[in-house]
Amino acid sequence: MNFWWILYIIDWLLFIPVALTTLYILTFSVLALFRPRAEAKAAKRQNRFIVLVPSYKSDKRILETVNSILGQTYSQRNFDVVVISDHQSEMVNMRLAQLPITLITPNFEKSSKVKSLQFAILNLPQFKIYDAVVLLTAGNVVEPEFLERVNDAYETAGTKALQTHRMMRNFDTAISRIQATFEEIDNNIFRRGHLSIGFSAALNSSGSVFNFQWFKQNIMKIRTAVGEDKELESMLMREGIYIDYFENIHVYDERVRTLKEFNNQHGRWTYIQLHSLLNNFRFLPSALMNSRYDWADKILQWMLFPRTIMMGIITLMSCVLPFIYLTLAIKWWVVAAVALFACALATPDYLVGKEWDKDFLRAPLIALGALLNIFRAGRDEAGNRLDTFSHLIRKLRFKRKR
Repeated sequence: MNFWWILYIIDWLLFIPVALTTLYILTFSVLALFRPRAEAKAAKRQNRFIVLVPSYKSDKRILETVNSILGQTYSQRNFDVVVISDHQSEMVNMRLAQLPITLITPNFEKSSKVKSLQFAILNLPQFKIYDAVVLLTAGNVVEPEFLERVNDAYETAGTKALQTHRMMRNFDTAISRIQATFEEIDNNIFRRGHLSIGFSAALNSSGSVFNFQWFKQNIMKIRTAVGEDKELESMLMREGIYIDYFENIHVYDERVRTLKEFNNQHGRWTYIQLHSLLNNFRFLPSALMNSRYDWADKILQWMLFPRTIMMGIITLMSCVLPFIYLTLAIKWWVVAAVALFACALATPDYLVGKEWDKDFLRAPLIALGALLNIFRAGRDEAGNRLDTFSHLIRKLRFKRKR
């Protein structure tokens, strides 16, 4: 096999999944434009909420998060705040202990958000009864009316799971502004766009609301160290539980500011997506045969290239191929234009400021840099014990044998 055949094979093996991912993003970016959503109706009763806030080495941010939750206009007797303070300073724990919250201080050898949530559920007093659980993370800030709106949405939705609108609150670097843009693109494609045709929204790692009894039973079933939101998502889909989305309920989050943090974060997300796909791909045939298209769509999402990898590949192929074989590059230029158009379409107006043009053009270069580091970052972030693809495939084979 000569050089040109190898080039053609590599070219098409990359182009087909990238083109399908771009088409998927474009479709739901357009659908997101046509989704009118009525405001949630005022609830007739106040549900009892428990707000779980796992915090790992987040000394500076956790106090701000807790103070924003305690400043709610919602009746104080109808919600409790539980902070799972893992490996934080004694001074911060002392300050947290003075607040009207429940403070839990585990000391895990290998910490994870899943372990913190499971530890909190196991240590809740048995006499405490709640209707719903709200998941936040250190660094989140909510408005005073947050729980009031969540209560209205929970009653209006009539389902066991809903996602609020997570927004960024720091725009001081190019990386943080690009992260904010990516976050809103995801909100439009995987939440607003999906709801426009009756599909479930994607869960986020914070700002999620669940029926308490459902969450209590299912959080204990999770055995993975990362990606608890995707695990919960797959459990909900398998049970046929719809995930609603309310974009008028805001959770403000602080995002990464440096390229290294960006690479680490997206490497971890890539690992989570691969893990979710390999764990759930076997359900795709039955989902299609039983007309469970919501569940099938969720699995299809995990089959697509992550946006960062997609943009990195498009940038690489669009820049390299013209120097090898110009004709092969034309289709990559077309898909690049479509991908940029879809992303621009899904970007809300409030993010289009004086720096937006520069950041938008800089995004493909940042994605290209992330592509070169993303698998190493994902492996390191997951604990230096993951070999990405090979580890996951070995794990899947072991499950089948067992």
